[in-house]
Amino acid sequence: MRPSSLNLTGNNSRGNYGIFGHIEPSSESGVLQNIDGIPLRSAKYMVSPRMHQEHIAVFIDGANLYAASRALGFDVDYKSLLAYFRQQAYLVRAYYYTALLETEEYSPLRPLVDWLGYNGYSVVTKPAKEFTDATGRRRVKGSVDIEMAVDVLDLTLHLDHVVIFSGDGDLRRLVESVQRRGVRVTVISTIRTQPAMIADDLRRQADAFLDLADLAEHITRRQVEPRTRTAAVSARPGPARATPAEPFPAEPDLPK
Repeated sequence: MRPSSLNLTGNNSRGNYGIFGHIEPSSESGVLQNIDGIPLRSAKYMVSPRMHQEHIAVFIDGANLYAASRALGFDVDYKSLLAYFRQQAYLVRAYYYTALLETEEYSPLRPLVDWLGYNGYSVVTKPAKEFTDATGRRRVKGSVDIEMAVDVLDLTLHLDHVVIFSGDGDLRRLVESVQRRGVRVTVISTIRTQPAMIADDLRRQADAFLDLADLAEHITRRQVEPRTRTAAVSARPGPARATPAEPFPAEPDLPK
């Protein structure tokens, strides 16, 4: 297997294995172990050669990844993202999660969802809930944490490594549960924005944290102007508009 060329950031990466490692029998016992020394009992390892390529799955919170990439100043090329992980390890599956408004005849997010579904991703959507806040602004709420958690736990038995694109602190318990099953977890988000876009407890819980900025050269579609996370209040509040790359933003764009 080609070793990863990326260096993990943060204080919770284990050793110098990069994101992806290999699996081989213990020299003493002959029992197959992963790089953390955890015995592997799945049948697929019993017929593996001495060096076994990691089985991984990628789970992407679409809105979270979009917000992080735009804050860093680039748009994600999802074809390149898929190719990158296929080069690094044996990719079992790649999931993309997003919420969609069903009240609109046409959602600008639909072309991206359709493209992903035809190009190697398992797309999971859920109805978004629309409401108006106290200031009269249109808001859209659509957490995909539960959908992601169910898929991760269903697939864990067949994996060595779970990669999650999200900074949501609500996923910490999911990460802990996966780790108890002997599977490593890498979380990808960014701390190079103010404030950071990953919850500190999620970052601490993960086996490894990779800053999205370090991955950008492999998955960038185009450079864009970095977007600050805190927007000023517009004098003319209007409805938020989703785009193929942008699930419903928390704040409307300001007029230029």
